[in-house]
Amino acid sequence: MATSALYACTKCNQRYPFEELSQGQQLCKECRIAHPIVKCTFCRSEFQQESKTNTICKKCAQNVKQFGTPKPCQYCNIIAAFIGTKCQRCTNSEKKYGPPQTCEQCKQQCAFDRKEEGRRKVDGKLLCWLCTLSYRRVLQKTKEQRKGFGSSNSSSLNEKDHHSRPHHHHHHHHQQHRHSSSHHNHKSSSIQKETPKKKPKLELKPSNGDSSSITQSMDSGGTDNFILISQLKEEVMSLKRLLQQKDQTILEKDRKLTELKADFQYQESNMRVKMNQMDKSHKESMEHQQGKNRELLKQVASLSKGKKFDRTGSSLLP
Repeated sequence: MATSALYACTKCNQRYPFEELSQGQQLCKECRIAHPIVKCTFCRSEFQQESKTNTICKKCAQNVKQFGTPKPCQYCNIIAAFIGTKCQRCTNSEKKYGPPQTCEQCKQQCAFDRKEEGRRKVDGKLLCWLCTLSYRRVLQKTKEQRKGFGSSNSSSLNEKDHHSRPHHHHHHHHQQHRHSSSHHNHKSSSIQKETPKKKPKLELKPSNGDSSSITQSMDSGGTDNFILISQLKEEVMSLKRLLQQKDQTILEKDRKLTELKADFQYQESNMRVKMNQMDKSHKESMEHQQGKNRELLKQVASLSKGKKFDRTGSSLLP
């Protein structure tokens, strides 16, 4: 027997069958569990998580080291504005497609009109980047849901056909038996002319086409409800993200205010210490000067007394 070819995982380099590796990055099951695909805290793009503490992508990590903590973008409110007030995605889109417009999903002015090429992917709607990703996820979920509905409906219809066939055969046999009995009764009534003719009763059942149309209508209604529910969930998630961003901006402002207050108090305390030191040194210098003045006054007084004594002594001599 020929052995099946084994392929290496791009992370751990161990060999597995091709079916056990992921389609995109060719990762095994253990590496997919150990390194899941998560969203970056700043730019909201998906990346493969190296460790549980790593919540930002490599590009944002480099930008944080180079430019510091980012600010919320003035268009999309994503915390990814490392330079200026706009993130790199909105800056590039504005250069390429012009000023932003109102998104049909989140009602924010952060959607860029990408003409027919971009709108064809979202059924002609004008959506921002986050709403486009959520809409694509909704479409993917609905496709998977429809596939699940189709497989379940086909299996249920096959089971119904399998169960209805012997019943239909029994019903047909019963109708033949009743038809023969009615024919026999017709002969007897023609002879006796007393008993009336008996007509066989026919049961009406919906055909397979009607049941399939009913199931299709039910499936379409279910998928529409699923799309609506998923869109509402995405709107709730976007609103939660906005609230988190607003809360984060408020926390940053509060942190800045506390830092400014602490800096002001520190400077005020330093100024008070300096003023006290200057006052103390001024008092000491004044006391020193006053002491010198007293000594000088004493010297002047002693000198003046000596001169007076010399004058009186010279006047007393003949």
